[in-house]
Amino acid sequence: MRRINTCIAVLLAASIGAAQEQSARDWASLVGQRYEAVRDIVYKKSGGFEAKLDVYTRYDRKPGPTIVYIHGGGWANGSKEQYVLWFLPYLQLGMRVVSVQYRLAHVAPAPAAVKDCRCALYWVFQNAGKYGFDHTKIVLTGGSAGGHLVLMTGMLRPSDGFDNECSGPPPGQAAAIINYYGPTDLVHGLDVKTPFLETWLKGNANPRLLAERLSPLHYVRPGLPPVLTIHGDADEMVDYQDAVKLRNALLAAHVQNELVTIPDGHHGRFRWTDADTIRVQRAIENFLRRLGLTG
Repeated sequence: MRRINTCIAVLLAASIGAAQEQSARDWASLVGQRYEAVRDIVYKKSGGFEAKLDVYTRYDRKPGPTIVYIHGGGWANGSKEQYVLWFLPYLQLGMRVVSVQYRLAHVAPAPAAVKDCRCALYWVFQNAGKYGFDHTKIVLTGGSAGGHLVLMTGMLRPSDGFDNECSGPPPGQAAAIINYYGPTDLVHGLDVKTPFLETWLKGNANPRLLAERLSPLHYVRPGLPPVLTIHGDADEMVDYQDAVKLRNALLAAHVQNELVTIPDGHHGRFRWTDADTIRVQRAIENFLRRLGLTG
């Protein structure tokens, strides 16, 4: 009987695997017929700088859950196009994607990037009907400096003083935030000389005060969107304790959140094992499905 049950289990696993493989092949064949890219949409002008974003949405503009992606790079590098292949799992989940450009440190120091990302969120809500975004299912995600920026974008309120360059009615609240190893305590980051942070804050009369204003921990309060944080415990650029402090603060404020730890994980997904990367993606999918945020 045990042998029969084992055989049944093996056959069942094989059939599920074959079905998943077929489903993946079918999706890859259909995605180009269902989705289009609308590139370099100007969402904000700052002096001579045009802040742009890219939209990946369905041709039929049917409203659906939407990922707003903010790239990393120490607030000094990176682009909205750099990790375009990272969007594929979200498209496969039936989501739309908005990829945001913002002013890097050499263009404008802090807090310009935060102000830009807040204005991008304004644009997403104001253009939801045009591009097929379900404004009740907006999810923010990004890694490293992008993780910091999505936390700030999703936690800030207009009254916090970063929205003065945005136009139109204020956005609604994001439905969830997915934070890949973003710095959450920038004062501590200054103390330990986090790479790029001093450059981003350069020129400010009181960088420690600005670092406090730009720390997501400063804005933790009840009523925030659910937060999923992913962080390696061997991260050499952003202290793993930033993730722990955020988790503990969110728990104390009774905000739904989860911390996924990558054992021996260093900074950057490309430095994780394939198994860790898949585990993280499954955790994200489960997080989104529990919240009803997939297509």
